[in-house]
Amino acid sequence: MEATAELEGALGQHRAELVAYCYRMLGSPFEAEDAVQEAYVRAWRAIDRFEGRAALRSWLYRIATNVCLDMLSSRERRARPMDLGPAQEPVMENLHERGEATWILPAPDPADIAVERDTIRLAFVAALQQLPPKQRAALILCEVLHWQATEAAELLETSVASVNSALQRARATLAAADGAPTDAEFDEELLARYVAAFEAYDLDRLAQVIREDATQSMPPYDMWIAGRDDIFTWWYGPGIGCKGSRVLPAGRANGSPAFGQYKPSPDGGYDPWALQVIELRDGKVAELTFFLDTAALFPLFGLPPRLGA
Repeated sequence: MEATAELEGALGQHRAELVAYCYRMLGSPFEAEDAVQEAYVRAWRAIDRFEGRAALRSWLYRIATNVCLDMLSSRERRARPMDLGPAQEPVMENLHERGEATWILPAPDPADIAVERDTIRLAFVAALQQLPPKQRAALILCEVLHWQATEAAELLETSVASVNSALQRARATLAAADGAPTDAEFDEELLARYVAAFEAYDLDRLAQVIREDATQSMPPYDMWIAGRDDIFTWWYGPGIGCKGSRVLPAGRANGSPAFGQYKPSPDGGYDPWALQVIELRDGKVAELTFFLDTAALFPLFGLPPRLGA
């Protein structure tokens, strides 16, 4: 009875951090929620075998890790469009759609736990997916959550030497894969200028806030665009339907500013089009990711399904 009461308290206390952990493991906020739910089901079923030799938090992390490892064993790693091939010309013929399970999906920043934003950046989460699952778990536990190697070794049922070796290999992989650092804090004035320029679809004003070497991607399409000139070629060519859009703030996604974009509807008002995640560097917009699965992502970020006229 005492263990059951302790578990009830722990499930609520540790849920947010477990979801954040599973998100880094899996690359999808929806899969992360499913993983934590399954971990709780397993915890309830196994509570009679919990003997208190380890902290309940560590025990929950072990169960959640095993759930993630089970899920990862049956599918390919998630990625970003730039992980799958070189930048392409901004023409319709290069748009090729892939299934949802292909992509790293954005997650709202956790509101109730301290977050080191560099550890939830889209590029960092994508780089994590390049690691073998157990190596990935070791790195998240030790480098992100700051567990001791001895604690990680116990959770992963391996040796400290194996954990240290996994960390060394994982750091080398991440150093080669992770992108240039982006600004962790909002530049409210810059973002306001970007939103105003985008809503006005003003090329000159957009050029003032977007870097020349900026990139753009649009999951679920695998095409990505490198360079401001090519981005504008797309926006004023195949993407001209975005002209006249409205943009609403949506808080933070993966440590970066997020906005809901609504395109003008032929029937009046504005239809949902994309969750824009904007990464800033050196005082300008460095990367734009337009996530087009608004049916799934707009509710997650608290955005309305449609805007009136």
